[in-house]
Amino acid sequence: MKDSLLADRARQTAQAVDHLFDQLFAVPQDPRRSLYEAMRHAAIGGGKRLRPLLVSATGDLFNVAQDSALRVGVAVECIHVYSLVHDDLPAMDNDDMRRGRPTVHRAFDEATAILAGDCLHDMAFEILVDEATHGDPFVRCELVKALALASGPAGMAGGQMMDLEAEKASFDLPTVTRLQQLKTGALIGFCVEAGAILGHVPHEGRTGLRGYARDIGLAFQIVDDLLDVEGDEALAGKALGKDAAAGKETFVSLLGVERAREQAHMLVDQAKAHLHGFGAQADLLRAIADYIVERDR
Repeated sequence: MKDSLLADRARQTAQAVDHLFDQLFAVPQDPRRSLYEAMRHAAIGGGKRLRPLLVSATGDLFNVAQDSALRVGVAVECIHVYSLVHDDLPAMDNDDMRRGRPTVHRAFDEATAILAGDCLHDMAFEILVDEATHGDPFVRCELVKALALASGPAGMAGGQMMDLEAEKASFDLPTVTRLQQLKTGALIGFCVEAGAILGHVPHEGRTGLRGYARDIGLAFQIVDDLLDVEGDEALAGKALGKDAAAGKETFVSLLGVERAREQAHMLVDQAKAHLHGFGAQADLLRAIADYIVERDR
Protein backbone atom coordinates (compact mmCIF):
# COMPACT_ATOMS: atom_id res chain seq x y z
CA MET A 1 0.00 0.00 0.00
CA LYS A 2 2.71 2.45 1.05
CA ASP A 3 4.88 1.64 -1.98
CA SER A 4 1.94 2.26 -4.31
CA LEU A 5 1.05 5.46 -2.48
CA LEU A 6 4.61 6.74 -2.76
CA ALA A 7 4.97 5.81 -6.44
CA ASP A 8 1.67 7.44 -7.38
CA ARG A 9 2.31 10.67 -5.48
CA ALA A 10 5.93 10.88 -6.63
CA ARG A 11 4.82 10.57 -10.26
CA GLN A 12 2.01 13.11 -9.83
CA THR A 13 4.32 15.54 -8.04
CA ALA A 14 7.06 15.26 -10.67
CA GLN A 15 4.57 15.91 -13.46
CA ALA A 16 3.04 18.88 -11.64
CA VAL A 17 6.46 20.38 -10.87
CA ASP A 18 7.58 20.10 -14.50
CA HIS A 19 4.29 21.60 -15.70
CA LEU A 20 4.65 24.63 -13.43
CA PHE A 21 8.30 25.09 -14.38
CA ASP A 22 7.26 24.95 -18.04
CA GLN A 23 4.80 27.78 -17.42
CA LEU A 24 7.20 29.87 -15.32
CA PHE A 25 10.11 29.56 -17.74
CA ALA A 26 8.39 30.22 -21.07
CA VAL A 27 11.20 31.22 -23.42
CA PRO A 28 11.02 34.84 -24.62
CA GLN A 29 11.94 35.73 -28.18
CA ASP A 30 14.60 38.25 -27.22
CA PRO A 31 18.29 38.20 -26.16
CA ARG A 32 17.37 36.53 -22.83
CA ARG A 33 16.47 33.34 -24.70
CA SER A 34 19.59 31.38 -23.71
CA LEU A 35 19.09 32.28 -20.05
CA TYR A 36 15.58 30.80 -20.01
CA GLU A 37 16.72 27.76 -21.96
CA ALA A 38 19.46 27.19 -19.39
CA MET A 39 16.95 27.45 -16.54
CA ARG A 40 14.71 24.95 -18.28
CA HIS A 41 17.66 22.62 -18.87
CA ALA A 42 18.46 22.69 -15.16
CA ALA A 43 14.94 22.52 -13.76
CA ILE A 44 12.69 20.47 -16.04
CA GLY A 45 12.90 16.68 -16.09
CA GLY A 46 15.03 14.41 -13.96
CA GLY A 47 15.60 14.56 -10.24
CA LYS A 48 13.70 12.79 -7.48
CA ARG A 49 11.51 15.82 -6.62
CA LEU A 50 11.82 14.66 -3.01
CA ARG A 51 11.56 18.18 -1.63
CA PRO A 52 8.26 19.12 -3.31
CA LEU A 53 6.93 15.69 -2.31
CA LEU A 54 7.82 16.37 1.33
CA VAL A 55 5.98 19.71 1.26
CA SER A 56 2.92 18.01 -0.19
CA ALA A 57 3.06 15.03 2.18
CA THR A 58 3.36 17.26 5.25
CA GLY A 59 0.58 19.49 3.95
CA ASP A 60 -1.66 16.41 3.84
CA LEU A 61 -1.55 16.27 7.64
CA PHE A 62 -3.19 19.69 7.85
CA ASN A 63 -5.52 19.63 4.81
CA VAL A 64 -3.36 22.11 2.88
CA ALA A 65 -4.56 22.82 -0.65
CA GLN A 66 -2.48 20.89 -3.19
CA ASP A 67 -1.93 24.00 -5.34
CA SER A 68 -0.39 25.85 -2.41
CA ALA A 69 1.84 22.92 -1.50
CA LEU A 70 2.91 22.55 -5.12
CA ARG A 71 3.93 26.19 -5.44
CA VAL A 72 5.99 26.02 -2.24
CA GLY A 73 7.51 22.76 -3.47
CA VAL A 74 8.51 24.40 -6.73
CA ALA A 75 10.01 27.33 -4.79
CA VAL A 76 12.25 25.02 -2.76
CA GLU A 77 13.09 23.06 -5.91
CA CYS A 78 14.27 26.35 -7.45
CA ILE A 79 16.69 26.73 -4.55
CA HIS A 80 17.81 23.12 -4.79
CA VAL A 81 18.36 23.30 -8.56
CA TYR A 82 20.20 26.65 -8.38
CA SER A 83 22.55 25.10 -5.81
CA LEU A 84 23.26 22.19 -8.15
CA VAL A 85 23.96 24.52 -11.08
CA HIS A 86 26.46 26.50 -9.01
CA ASP A 87 27.97 23.43 -7.30
CA ASP A 88 28.71 21.91 -10.72
CA LEU A 89 30.77 24.94 -11.83
CA PRO A 90 34.56 24.61 -12.24
CA ALA A 91 35.08 26.86 -9.19
CA MET A 92 33.21 24.32 -7.01
CA ASP A 93 32.84 20.63 -7.90
CA ASN A 94 33.68 20.94 -11.63
CA ASP A 95 31.17 18.30 -12.77
CA ASP A 96 30.31 17.52 -16.38
CA MET A 97 27.14 15.46 -15.84
CA ARG A 98 24.02 15.98 -13.74
CA ARG A 99 20.87 13.86 -13.86
CA GLY A 100 22.28 11.95 -16.83
CA ARG A 101 22.89 14.97 -19.07
CA PRO A 102 25.49 17.73 -19.41
CA THR A 103 25.65 20.22 -16.56
CA VAL A 104 24.42 23.72 -17.39
CA HIS A 105 27.88 25.26 -17.80
CA ARG A 106 28.74 22.45 -20.24
CA ALA A 107 25.48 22.66 -22.20
CA PHE A 108 25.72 26.47 -22.35
CA ASP A 109 28.65 28.31 -20.74
CA GLU A 110 29.82 29.37 -17.29
CA ALA A 111 28.40 32.90 -17.41
CA THR A 112 24.97 31.63 -18.46
CA ALA A 113 25.08 28.96 -15.75
CA ILE A 114 25.84 31.55 -13.07
CA LEU A 115 22.97 33.76 -14.24
CA ALA A 116 20.59 30.79 -14.51
CA GLY A 117 21.39 29.83 -10.92
CA ASP A 118 20.90 33.43 -9.78
CA CYS A 119 17.50 33.58 -11.48
CA LEU A 120 16.36 30.26 -10.04
CA HIS A 121 17.24 31.61 -6.59
CA ASP A 122 15.24 34.78 -7.24
CA MET A 123 12.30 32.86 -8.66
CA ALA A 124 11.92 30.89 -5.41
CA PHE A 125 11.05 34.02 -3.46
CA GLU A 126 8.95 35.48 -6.27
CA ILE A 127 6.79 32.34 -6.04
CA LEU A 128 6.51 32.49 -2.25
CA VAL A 129 5.37 36.12 -2.10
CA ASP A 130 2.71 35.61 -4.79
CA GLU A 131 -0.87 35.57 -3.47
CA ALA A 132 -1.46 32.47 -5.58
CA THR A 133 0.75 30.57 -3.13
CA HIS A 134 -1.32 31.48 -0.05
CA GLY A 135 -3.89 34.15 0.68
CA ASP A 136 -2.49 34.98 4.13
CA PRO A 137 0.40 37.49 3.93
CA PHE A 138 1.71 36.35 7.33
CA VAL A 139 2.03 32.80 6.02
CA ARG A 140 3.86 34.05 2.94
CA CYS A 141 6.27 36.10 5.07
CA GLU A 142 6.99 33.14 7.34
CA LEU A 143 7.69 30.95 4.31
CA VAL A 144 10.10 33.55 2.89
CA LYS A 145 11.96 33.84 6.19
CA ALA A 146 12.17 30.08 6.66
CA LEU A 147 13.47 29.45 3.15
CA ALA A 148 15.99 32.29 3.40
CA LEU A 149 17.35 30.83 6.63
CA ALA A 150 17.46 27.31 5.21
CA SER A 151 19.32 28.35 2.05
CA GLY A 152 21.74 30.97 3.40
CA PRO A 153 24.88 30.95 5.58
CA ALA A 154 23.01 29.30 8.47
CA GLY A 155 21.78 26.60 6.08
CA MET A 156 22.64 25.19 2.67
CA ALA A 157 25.23 27.78 1.57
CA GLY A 158 27.00 27.57 4.92
CA GLY A 159 27.15 23.80 4.55
CA GLN A 160 28.60 24.15 1.07
CA MET A 161 31.32 26.43 2.46
CA MET A 162 32.14 23.79 5.07
CA ASP A 163 32.23 21.21 2.27
CA LEU A 164 34.82 23.28 0.40
CA GLU A 165 36.89 23.58 3.57
CA ALA A 166 36.67 19.79 4.01
CA GLU A 167 39.16 19.41 1.16
CA LYS A 168 41.77 21.22 3.25
CA ALA A 169 41.11 19.74 6.71
CA SER A 170 40.24 16.45 8.40
CA PHE A 171 36.76 16.74 9.87
CA ASP A 172 35.59 14.58 12.76
CA LEU A 173 32.13 12.98 12.93
CA PRO A 174 30.39 15.88 14.75
CA THR A 175 31.77 18.34 12.18
CA VAL A 176 30.71 16.18 9.22
CA THR A 177 27.29 15.81 10.83
CA ARG A 178 26.98 19.58 11.23
CA LEU A 179 28.13 20.10 7.64
CA GLN A 180 25.44 17.78 6.29
CA GLN A 181 22.74 19.16 8.57
CA LEU A 182 23.35 22.51 6.90
CA LYS A 183 24.15 21.49 3.32
CA THR A 184 21.44 18.84 2.89
CA GLY A 185 19.30 18.82 6.00
CA ALA A 186 18.32 22.49 6.15
CA LEU A 187 16.30 22.44 2.91
CA ILE A 188 14.69 19.12 3.84
CA GLY A 189 13.78 20.66 7.17
CA PHE A 190 12.23 23.63 5.40
CA CYS A 191 10.05 21.36 3.27
CA VAL A 192 8.50 19.68 6.30
CA GLU A 193 8.20 22.94 8.21
CA ALA A 194 6.58 24.61 5.17
CA GLY A 195 3.75 22.08 5.11
CA ALA A 196 3.02 22.98 8.73
CA ILE A 197 3.31 26.73 8.05
CA LEU A 198 0.78 26.41 5.23
CA GLY A 199 -1.50 24.59 7.68
CA HIS A 200 -1.27 27.40 10.28
CA VAL A 201 0.42 25.07 12.79
CA PRO A 202 2.08 27.14 15.55
CA HIS A 203 5.83 26.85 16.07
CA GLU A 204 5.49 24.79 19.24
CA GLY A 205 3.29 22.28 17.41
CA ARG A 206 6.03 21.35 14.91
CA THR A 207 8.51 19.64 17.25
CA GLY A 208 7.83 16.10 16.05
CA LEU A 209 7.94 17.16 12.41
CA ARG A 210 11.28 18.91 12.93
CA GLY A 211 12.63 15.71 14.50
CA TYR A 212 11.38 13.69 11.53
CA ALA A 213 13.03 16.11 9.09
CA ARG A 214 16.33 16.16 10.98
CA ASP A 215 16.55 12.37 11.00
CA ILE A 216 15.62 11.78 7.36
CA GLY A 217 17.99 14.57 6.32
CA LEU A 218 20.95 12.81 7.96
CA ALA A 219 19.81 9.41 6.68
CA PHE A 220 19.57 10.85 3.17
CA GLN A 221 23.17 12.06 3.29
CA ILE A 222 24.49 8.81 4.75
CA VAL A 223 22.86 6.92 1.88
CA ASP A 224 24.35 9.45 -0.57
CA ASP A 225 27.78 8.72 0.92
CA LEU A 226 27.15 4.97 0.59
CA LEU A 227 26.07 5.38 -3.03
CA ASP A 228 29.18 7.46 -3.71
CA VAL A 229 31.20 4.38 -2.74
CA GLU A 230 28.95 1.55 -3.94
CA GLY A 231 26.59 3.13 -6.45
CA ASP A 232 26.21 2.87 -10.22
CA GLU A 233 27.15 6.01 -12.16
CA ALA A 234 24.65 5.13 -14.90
CA LEU A 235 21.82 5.13 -12.36
CA ALA A 236 23.13 8.18 -10.51
CA GLY A 237 23.52 10.20 -13.71
CA LYS A 238 26.67 11.83 -12.34
CA ALA A 239 30.26 11.04 -11.40
CA LEU A 240 30.74 9.07 -8.18
CA GLY A 241 33.72 8.64 -5.85
CA LYS A 242 34.63 12.32 -5.90
CA ASP A 243 34.64 12.81 -2.12
CA ALA A 244 37.25 10.11 -1.61
CA ALA A 245 39.31 11.48 -4.49
CA ALA A 246 39.23 14.94 -2.90
CA GLY A 247 40.24 13.54 0.49
CA LYS A 248 37.00 14.56 2.20
CA GLU A 249 35.79 12.79 5.33
CA THR A 250 32.28 11.35 4.97
CA PHE A 251 29.98 9.25 7.11
CA VAL A 252 31.31 6.17 5.30
CA SER A 253 35.00 7.05 5.72
CA LEU A 254 34.45 7.76 9.42
CA LEU A 255 32.04 4.94 10.29
CA GLY A 256 32.70 2.29 7.67
CA VAL A 257 30.11 0.91 5.25
CA GLU A 258 28.24 -1.37 7.64
CA ARG A 259 28.04 1.04 10.58
CA ALA A 260 26.96 3.83 8.23
CA ARG A 261 24.20 1.65 6.79
CA GLU A 262 23.05 0.68 10.30
CA GLN A 263 23.01 4.35 11.30
CA ALA A 264 20.87 5.27 8.30
CA HIS A 265 18.30 2.59 9.16
CA MET A 266 18.29 3.67 12.81
CA LEU A 267 17.65 7.28 11.81
CA VAL A 268 14.75 6.27 9.57
CA ASP A 269 13.16 4.23 12.37
CA GLN A 270 13.63 7.22 14.67
CA ALA A 271 12.12 9.57 12.08
CA LYS A 272 8.99 7.43 11.76
CA ALA A 273 8.68 7.31 15.55
CA HIS A 274 8.39 11.12 15.53
CA LEU A 275 5.14 10.68 13.58
CA HIS A 276 3.46 8.62 16.31
CA GLY A 277 0.87 11.31 16.88
CA PHE A 278 -0.41 11.10 13.32
CA GLY A 279 -2.48 8.32 11.84
CA ALA A 280 -2.79 7.06 8.29
CA GLN A 281 -2.42 10.62 6.96
CA ALA A 282 1.30 10.32 7.72
CA ASP A 283 1.74 7.10 5.71
CA LEU A 284 3.28 9.01 2.81
CA LEU A 285 5.86 10.58 5.12
CA ARG A 286 6.65 7.12 6.49
CA ALA A 287 7.01 5.73 2.97
CA ILE A 288 9.36 8.59 2.05
CA ALA A 289 11.53 7.75 5.07
CA ASP A 290 11.75 4.11 3.98
CA TYR A 291 12.53 5.12 0.41
CA ILE A 292 15.46 7.23 1.56
CA VAL A 293 17.37 4.16 2.80
CA GLU A 294 16.21 1.83 0.02
CA ARG A 295 17.01 4.05 -3.00
CA ASP A 296 19.71 3.20 -5.53
CA ARG A 297 20.40 6.72 -6.87
